[in-house]
Amino acid sequence: MFSQASPNPTSVMIVEDDAVTRKMLSLAVESAPHFRLVAQFDSVKPALAWLETGAVDILLTDLGLPDGSGIEIIYECVRRCPKCDIMVITMASDDDNILACIEAGASGYVLKDAGKLDVVRALLELRAGGSPISPIIARKVLARMRDSRRSPTPAVSGTGGGISLTKREAAILDLIARGDSYGEAAKILMVSVGTVQTHIKNIYDKLSVHSRGEAVYEAHRRGLLQFEAPNKGEA
Repeated sequence: MFSQASPNPTSVMIVEDDAVTRKMLSLAVESAPHFRLVAQFDSVKPALAWLETGAVDILLTDLGLPDGSGIEIIYECVRRCPKCDIMVITMASDDDNILACIEAGASGYVLKDAGKLDVVRALLELRAGGSPISPIIARKVLARMRDSRRSPTPAVSGTGGGISLTKREAAILDLIARGDSYGEAAKILMVSVGTVQTHIKNIYDKLSVHSRGEAVYEAHRRGLLQFEAPNKGEA
């Protein structure tokens, strides 16, 4: 399946303190010609030092590291490599960690029960504009959003904090929040991928964010996610 090399492979950095897991992830990345492993670390400090001069397309990080949290690396990666796609692979499935990673800029959250091929597919989906999330994590995020919408805070109260999205922007944001890629959103709404990307750019500008994860978190915080059936065929 992964025999043909890519002329422009996507660069990947791995941060994982468990040697066996780090080896598994490294072999998974190296097995796919779509990717090129450019760095791997077992703790926060050397990863942050590498980001001072290095650039990467995908960050794959654990959260519980010997000298801190992977969330520190996520924040720094977003700051230095704003176009980088970020996926967390961890044992942590509590709500606080999940939402903290989304807030920091992660677009994917996969638990460590994924096999090698699942990791590769998740990275391909991430790079294609999707948000790979383990089913149990997706259920927790959706439950948290539903609970929040039942009891909105006075600060947002469903108004978006003064931010207004068009119906098409809201529909696209809902699809992205549930994990659909740009291509999948385009098919569902019967528009081009370019149209979806234009709307996504407008959403980013309105919410003052730089990644899908940040957009979903900020929209959730402001009460802008609706999760209603989208209308097809509108530009």
